Amino acid sequence: MQVLVRDNNVDQALRVLKKKMQREGVFREMKRRSAYEKPSEKRVREKADAIRRARKVARKQMQREGLIAAPKPKPRPVRAGSAPAPR
Repeated sequence: MQVLVRDNNVDQALRVLKKKMQREGVFREMKRRSAYEKPSEKRVREKADAIRRARKVARKQMQREGLIAAPKPKPRPVRAGSAPAPR
């Protein structure tokens, strides 16, 4: 994983790195591997994950077919400097 540090701004690069690691599931994996997981617990967890994925796929399919309403997109905050200047 690679993050560019712009203008010596390490804090921003660290935030970007944490966000990338969160998206990749690195923190979840580290937490899971911190202690021994019994084979029975592993089976239960993997089955629950599979059910969660299947439900997500089914929900997305129903949204595409129009059977259920798609979630409303969250409004994105406008940061200073990113919006074009008014003329």
